[in-house]
Amino acid sequence: MSSLFTTLFYQPILNLLVFLYNIIPGHDIGLVIVVLTVLIKLILWPLSQKALRSQQAINKLQPKIKEIQEKYKDNKEEQGKALMDLYKEEKINPASSCLPLLIQLPFLWAVFRVFRNGLTNGSLALVYPFIARPELLATVSFGIIDLAKPNIILAVLTGLVQYFQAKTATKQNQVNNSGQAGEIAAMMNKQMLYVMPVMTTAICWTLPSGLALYWCLSSVLTILQQLYWFNKNNSN
Repeated sequence: MSSLFTTLFYQPILNLLVFLYNIIPGHDIGLVIVVLTVLIKLILWPLSQKALRSQQAINKLQPKIKEIQEKYKDNKEEQGKALMDLYKEEKINPASSCLPLLIQLPFLWAVFRVFRNGLTNGSLALVYPFIARPELLATVSFGIIDLAKPNIILAVLTGLVQYFQAKTATKQNQVNNSGQAGEIAAMMNKQMLYVMPVMTTAICWTLPSGLALYWCLSSVLTILQQLYWFNKNNSN
């Protein structure tokens, strides 16, 4: 299983990183990570759009879901059956909003492994033969930040961006739910809003800052994608 993950996910992303490092003028690893982040985001764009579409469809059903929950609050079996009938009637799969995100997890884990291993010990043994293999990757970006080492500024910045990403998603969910979100949804939103940014900062504080830079840029692009999606659909 480990070798399959390495072949399908880790090795392609590592080679894309090295390829970009070779062709980008100045061989600045910071610029390489910016380009890599944009490319990965574009590759995963259809999956992200599908997740947003499914989530929005479920959000619009919140008033009906709340009504069913209240009606069958003392009968969980009937409640579950009624909810499944509602999803079937509306042609919505409640798991469809999570599935695209789950599919993205191997990519995210591969990126994490590449920055953890490739930047810290220069492990380039898995570079394809047709890609020029540098002696090592110069990890100092813009002459000031060593992206192979933790950086508190980037860690805090990533946490703040994570907060605004959660804030954007929470705000849109509140609009779509029209105040009908249940207590569980509200609790999850609060957790995402406050707990995740703190966890993100703590994680990035202990890892190579190249990962923090990727995480931060990816979150910024996610915010822009969310705003584009919601503005597009609210205007229709």
